[in-house]
Amino acid sequence: MSVVLGYDESPGAARALRIAIEVAAAYGEELVLVYGAAAPGLRDGAEYRSHYEAIRQAGRTGLEHALTAAEEAGVPASVEVLDERPAQALLDAAERHGGRVIVVGTWGESPMRGALLGSTPHKLLHMSTVPVLCVPTEDDDTPDRP
Repeated sequence: MSVVLGYDESPGAARALRIAIEVAAAYGEELVLVYGAAAPGLRDGAEYRSHYEAIRQAGRTGLEHALTAAEEAGVPASVEVLDERPAQALLDAAERHGGRVIVVGTWGESPMRGALLGSTPHKLLHMSTVPVLCVPTEDDDTPDRP
């Protein structure tokens, strides 16, 4: 089994990385770092390939930082950059690696906006057969709920 993390260096990703490392260490499992690099729009033509390569390179750079953090914590980790949209990339990686949980960061989106625009955490919560852990940013100013 494994812990699958969607990592993109967004504001929500840093805390999600720390939590995913803690979960993987607690269960003695591999951390699979995933980046969905599909560019928006149609998937053909030179413009798509150029955009995809730029996104893919940015993803690889971010994942290298996350891989270093996992290695420093003594957690075995692997990296996947996939030509898929983020939610689908995470679902596919979880299936291939026997994911125990998918971890994603959240930041700044209201539940309504996520539902309307299709945030990755929102999609995962509705599509995944694997538990999904949504980690808010540390400076999340959402009021405590009773």
